[in-house]
Amino acid sequence: MREKEIKGLSGWLMLVLLSALLILSIVMLVSSIQAEAGYQVLAWIVVLIVDIACLCGFTVINPNEAKVIQLFGVYKGTIKQQGLWWVNPLTRRRRVSLRIRNFESSKLKVNDQDGNPIEIAAVVVWRVVETAEAIFHVDDYEHFVHVQSESAVRSLATTYPYDAHVEGQMSLRMSVMDIAHRMRDEIQDRLSKAGVEVIEARITHLAYAPEIASVMLRRQQASAIIAARQKIVEGAVSMVEMALEQLSVKHIVELDEERKASMVSNLLVVLCSDRDAQPIVNAGTLYQ
Repeated sequence: MREKEIKGLSGWLMLVLLSALLILSIVMLVSSIQAEAGYQVLAWIVVLIVDIACLCGFTVINPNEAKVIQLFGVYKGTIKQQGLWWVNPLTRRRRVSLRIRNFESSKLKVNDQDGNPIEIAAVVVWRVVETAEAIFHVDDYEHFVHVQSESAVRSLATTYPYDAHVEGQMSLRMSVMDIAHRMRDEIQDRLSKAGVEVIEARITHLAYAPEIASVMLRRQQASAIIAARQKIVEGAVSMVEMALEQLSVKHIVELDEERKASMVSNLLVVLCSDRDAQPIVNAGTLYQ
């Protein structure tokens, strides 16, 4: 079922006509009663009842709002243009908000791709764009958005690891924008049948579960220390190589292989150590 946009009759025009008819009906009814015209009294009573019933046909459409019109269970269309309108008073008018809304899921506890228990929560920004589908395809489109969004977050969390252990691998913590786009697409696929457009979806909370948080923190710290040490060693080797090359090119001192090895060892200890070096003044020769 697809949305069909319709327009009602001008509410202000109908208000004037029905008000005039109401006044006329009352006046003529009183006159007929005074004249003791039985058939005219009955006729004007019927007109008065119909006129009062027609007053129930007024409906107000606010900005970013729509009314879905049904007549005896049959979908007649949707009024989206704001203002005061008049429709068949026998119809059922169901209000649908077209405003942008957001939903923040609760903290969900799931296992990531590596099987580690994590806590994850997300916020979804959405709005209704197809009123007929939102009303007739699902029982409660707001509840449907909440359930399907949490289901999509759970599914996404099990597809990727919390942290990337291989260079170039996508992870929940590091690939924030890519994960947000994938989450939005997956939620949109689930909600498209309910006439809902997902504008944005992003993770608002991500952490290891409390039972493994301390262990994983030590693991992250160890990984960071290893990465830092690798950078330090790479820089130290480069500096040692440059030092030996400069000594050789400028003929400052000639070193045999044994002295070069000793110098390399001393320089690496100084450059790679996490403590300040203690200088020792050699008052003798290179070999003493």
